[in-house]
Amino acid sequence: MKGLRRLEYRGYDSAGVALLNDTLNVYKKKGKVQELVDFIEEKDTHAQIGMGHTRWATHGEPNDANAHPHYSTSERIAIIHNGIIENYAALKTHLQQQGHVFHSDTDTEVFVNLIEEIKKQNNCSLEEAVRLALHEVVGAYAIVVLSKDNPNQLIAARKGSPLVIGVGKDEFFLASDATPIIEYTNEVVYVNDYELVVIRDGKLEIRSKEDVSQTPYIQKLELELESIEKGGYEHFMLKEIFEQPRSILDSMRGRLELEAGHLNMGGVRAYEQKFVNAQRIIIVACGTSWHAGLVAEYLLEDLARIPVEVEYASEFRYRNPVISERDIVIAISQSGETADTLAAIELAKSKGATIFGICNVVGSSIARATDAGAYTHAGPEIGVASTKAFTAQVTVLTLLAMIVGHKRGTLSDVKLRELMVELSNIPSKVEQALLLDTEIKQIAEIFKDVPNFLYLGRGYNFPVALEGALKLKEISYIHAEGYPAAEMKHGPIALIDENMPVVVIATKDSSYEKVVSNIQEVKARKGRIIAVVTEGDQVIPAMAEFVIEVPATSEVLMPLVSVVPLQLLSYHIAVLRGCNVDQPRNLAKSVTVE
Repeated sequence: MKGLRRLEYRGYDSAGVALLNDTLNVYKKKGKVQELVDFIEEKDTHAQIGMGHTRWATHGEPNDANAHPHYSTSERIAIIHNGIIENYAALKTHLQQQGHVFHSDTDTEVFVNLIEEIKKQNNCSLEEAVRLALHEVVGAYAIVVLSKDNPNQLIAARKGSPLVIGVGKDEFFLASDATPIIEYTNEVVYVNDYELVVIRDGKLEIRSKEDVSQTPYIQKLELELESIEKGGYEHFMLKEIFEQPRSILDSMRGRLELEAGHLNMGGVRAYEQKFVNAQRIIIVACGTSWHAGLVAEYLLEDLARIPVEVEYASEFRYRNPVISERDIVIAISQSGETADTLAAIELAKSKGATIFGICNVVGSSIARATDAGAYTHAGPEIGVASTKAFTAQVTVLTLLAMIVGHKRGTLSDVKLRELMVELSNIPSKVEQALLLDTEIKQIAEIFKDVPNFLYLGRGYNFPVALEGALKLKEISYIHAEGYPAAEMKHGPIALIDENMPVVVIATKDSSYEKVVSNIQEVKARKGRIIAVVTEGDQVIPAMAEFVIEVPATSEVLMPLVSVVPLQLLSYHIAVLRGCNVDQPRNLAKSVTVE
C-alpha cells in the first residue's frame, strides 16, 4: 500500500492488489489508493507474494471492474499492466470464440486471457506462455503476472513502458520507477525492452527477446527518501516550486565553473563537432517540456545561430519529417519515459540524426535510447504539474546554447562571461521571486472564480506565457490561453472585457516598449491587467491593476525568474478552488501511452 501511494502520482483512477496465499485474492476499487485501503481492511491480506497497481484509465472508464489486477477466466492467473495493447479487439474476439469470458472493458484483461489460452493450447509453463503471448500483442506494456499454480513466482516484461527491479535482502520489488522501492533498497536493475523477468524461489533471472539469459546490471540509486516526502509543505507542487533555487543550482553543478571561466557538459563535449557543424536542431517534446524547448529555440538561434525547429513529439512521429545526418535532435522529457518522445527518437535515429536527450530520471528509457545527453538533476518531481523540472530543463538548455555558441564563435568571450555571472545569480533571484508568495495569494483570491484567463508575452517570455496558462489549466480547471502579445490583435482581443484577467509578462527587454503598447490595448478594452514586471519599473505600474515585481536579469535568462510568479498564481488559485493540486483530474505524471 505504501508503494502504491508513492506511485499514485502516475495514475489515480483506481487501485488494486493481487495477493497469493493458498488462494489468489484480487481486491480492487475505483478512486484513490485510500479507497482500496478502506476496502481491504477486513479482507485476508496474508501473503508472501503479491502485486498492486494504481491506474490511469485508457481502455474503459475508471470503475471497479476496469481496475487492475485482472483475473484470467479461470481466475488462476492475474495480471497488472501499464500501456496499451493496440490489437486487443481482434484478440478479444478470438478468445471469446475459445470460451473466455470478459468482465471489463480493458485491453489488459485480453492480455491475461491470451496468456491462459496459450498455456492451455501449448501445455507449457507460465513463463513460456507469457513469452509466446508477448509475440502476439502489438503495443506498449509493462506487465507483472502472478499464477495460483506457481506460488513462488512473479513474471514481468516490458516494451515501451518503464520497469525497474529493486534488489533487496531475500526479497525483490518490481515497479514503474524507483520511488516505491527506495525505502527498502537502493539497488536496482533497469529492465530493457523485450526482456522477460522471472523471480522464482528467491532468485532473479532476466532473459532477452532471443531467450538468452542476461546478467543483471545492478545500479545504486542516489535517490533519498526525504526527496519524495512533502517535507512540511501542504502539497508536493508547493514544495517543488520552493525547491527551485536548489534544483537550478544542482542542474548547473559541475557544469558552470565561474572561477575558472569554464562551461562543461560531458554529453556536448562528446559530440562537440556535431553541434558546431549542425545544419539544424530539431527539438521534440510534449507539454511543459515542449515549452522548455521553445525557450531553447530562442536561446540556440540567438546565442549559437543554428536554425531550430520545436516539434510536438506526437505530431513529429506521425508525419514524414525531413531529417538528415547533419541534424541534431534534442529530446526533452522530465520522466524520460514519454511514449511519443521515445517514438520520435526512434524515427530520428532511423534517419541518421544525432540524438541528444535531456531528462530528469537516471536510467530512464530516453536516457538509454539517445546518443548523448544531460540529466537535469532536479530531483524527484511528484506533483503532476511540472515546476522545478521546467526551470531545470531551461537551465540545462541555456548552458547548452552558451557552450555551442561559444564553440561556434557566435558568442564572444565577454558576452559568455557576462551570462555565466548572471546565470550563477539566478538561484538567488528565484529565491527573491518566491518571497512574492503572500502577495500572489492575495491576487489569487480575487480571481479564483473567473472562467477564463489570457497570458501574454513576447520574445523569451512568450513560452513563459504558454507555461503559465498550462499550469492554470492543469490544476485549477480554468480555461487559459497563452499568446504572443502582438498576436492578441489577431483574434483574442475579441475576448477582452471587464471580466477578463490578462497576465502580461512585461519585464525589461528588447520588446518592452511593444509590450507597453499591448497593455494599453488591453486597458482600453477594460481588461484586468496582472503585470509581471522588472523591479523598479515606473511605467507599467501606472497602467496595470496588479503588479508583480521580479528581480532584473539578462533577457535570455528571464524565463527562469518570470515563470515563478505564474507557478505560484496557478497553485494558489487551485487551492482556493478546492482542487487536488498534486493529482489533477484526468492527468498522469508520466504519459507512457499514446
